[in-house]
Amino acid sequence: MRCLGRLFLALFLLCTFGSACKTMQAVQGKQKMAQEGTLLGKCRSHLQAAETILNNLLAEKAVRNEANTMRPYNTIMVHMDQAMSSASLLSQVHPDAQVRTDAETCEQEAQKLATDMSLNRPLYEALAAVDQKPLDADAKRMLTKTLQDFKRGGVDKNEATRQKITEIEKELVLITQEYSRNIRDDVRFIEVDSAQDLKGLPADYIASHKPGPNGKIHVTTDYPDYVPFMMYADSGQHRKALWGKFMARGYPKNEPVLSEMLKKRYELARLLGYKSYADFVVEDKMMKTAPRISEFIEKITHIAKPGADKEYAMLLHEKRRTEPHAKAVMSYERGYLEEKVKQRNYHFNSQDVRPYFEFERVQQGLLDLTSELFGIHYERVTNAHPWDKSVTVFDVYEGGKRLGRIFLDLHPRDGKYKHAAQFTVQSGLRNEQLPEGALVCNFSDPATSNGPALMDHDQVVTFFHEFGHLLHHVLGGQQNWIRFSGVSTEWDFVEAPSQFFEEWAWDVGVLQRFAKHYKTGEPIPADLVKRMRAADEFGKGLDARTQMFYSALSLNYYWKDPATFDPMQALKKMQAQYSYFPYVEGTHFQLNFGHLEGYSALYYTYMWSKVIEKDLLTPFKKAGMMNKDVARHYRDTVLRPGGSKDAEELVKDFLGRPYRFDAFKEWLEAGV
Repeated sequence: MRCLGRLFLALFLLCTFGSACKTMQAVQGKQKMAQEGTLLGKCRSHLQAAETILNNLLAEKAVRNEANTMRPYNTIMVHMDQAMSSASLLSQVHPDAQVRTDAETCEQEAQKLATDMSLNRPLYEALAAVDQKPLDADAKRMLTKTLQDFKRGGVDKNEATRQKITEIEKELVLITQEYSRNIRDDVRFIEVDSAQDLKGLPADYIASHKPGPNGKIHVTTDYPDYVPFMMYADSGQHRKALWGKFMARGYPKNEPVLSEMLKKRYELARLLGYKSYADFVVEDKMMKTAPRISEFIEKITHIAKPGADKEYAMLLHEKRRTEPHAKAVMSYERGYLEEKVKQRNYHFNSQDVRPYFEFERVQQGLLDLTSELFGIHYERVTNAHPWDKSVTVFDVYEGGKRLGRIFLDLHPRDGKYKHAAQFTVQSGLRNEQLPEGALVCNFSDPATSNGPALMDHDQVVTFFHEFGHLLHHVLGGQQNWIRFSGVSTEWDFVEAPSQFFEEWAWDVGVLQRFAKHYKTGEPIPADLVKRMRAADEFGKGLDARTQMFYSALSLNYYWKDPATFDPMQALKKMQAQYSYFPYVEGTHFQLNFGHLEGYSALYYTYMWSKVIEKDLLTPFKKAGMMNKDVARHYRDTVLRPGGSKDAEELVKDFLGRPYRFDAFKEWLEAGV
């Protein structure tokens, strides 16, 4: 779960779904805000401009065509993008709580206008009246997709129903914001008595955790603290305590919020003519129907079982070395026991690679790698004035042509989004505006680290994953219609390019370019990478089953009538059915599972995208990971088109054939 997505423009007229997902928009920077006024002032000026153009469009008396109807509508969408851009990122990352609150207000006002537009029958009729015969293929696709969005949004319903949809949409903006906020702001902690309680953890971790005024050492649920602690801390007592705090985030505040979110989304789907919200939200995705999602979950569950059985037995065997009569492995033990199994069976210790992954060197290596592969380069921008001084900014060029801009917000701070995601700062539009995107992560900060800011390899993989999204956003941001800009593909394809780019973080030739020991400068040994890759194969069956638990939870929460089931009981049932790790009484995973707000019923997309990315990898396996011809063919056939083609067509253009399940199945079953 490395990325949350908010594909606002691609799903603009689906209202709730567009507002609910977290990969979306950002900020133009303090300098531009100072020129145009406050955040709210800037936001409202874009909304007012959109309304003015809308009124002019509706007043047009001439025969409807691309110039007098579709182009003005596209400009309206640009203004909506600009309004949402300031809000969606700043509400998650700005260091000032008042700015975050203002950003949420902007989101609410922008979403209200989006809802009003999606239900505006005269606007729909104006677009529907455009003669499609003179249009080129791109314009025809844009018009067809837009009219479909209107219908899915309820424009053809009666006045009373449309009014009710408007009310529900307004409520859902507030509900989803509250659900997300309650997770983001709920940072919990444990205190340990001394450094002895940190035994097993890396030296740089221990060095950065000094006793506080009360003599205790503070360990939080923020990822830079939490993840290493769960992997390495020898104290099972303290691992369990920290895990309990992590799993309690959002409780009790999100209990009624989640129930209301499920209820309102179900009510909305019923008003729109669907059996459930899951049926509604998957209709325009690659998977098409909720039963197909369920079938996919069961298929992966079955294929993963032999490997997962073997892996779980190995974890239990490892646990019995210290607890001979143990009968089960708990979730809070998994990470630690996996490390022990990898050390014993694969002669690999995750801490051995940390000295080779110094943050600044990893970042530069990633920039150099993508430059070489995709024929682009980066230039540092020093006058961009981003939302926080720790954010670095680069312009992206291809030859002498500027393609866009990226913002790297990569270190934790108070009030900041806790996970890792790519946010759109601005959607690109050919000849009008360049795409801008931001990466929001929580890696150790060189400015505050006691010694070098070292990364686990998992964090390096996360960095590559999110950068895959960023490349897609920038390279795909040169479209004629903003509806197709950047990552505006089907939702269940959008993770494929990012998971695909993770593969480069495992290649020894790639890693030796930048993974160099922070003391000696020696590149990471090939044998160490080989053992790391072998060790990483351990746990993939259990990972797949865990992902199917999350996917089933996501699907079933939105596939049922909320009046007929209890979220907690449903969680317990699905965890028992799909996961190998039993539910622990007193935990509330469903209240801090942010994807329930963002991806709603579509968490399956991570595994579905992995099926596709394993197939996308096959040409590189033949030609080599650094083959520029294959990389640029991928760039031009998969990334550059953005959403201007269906995902199936993008994959076929790259592979020369339809996608297949074979490569994924072979990978998942290997080693069983």
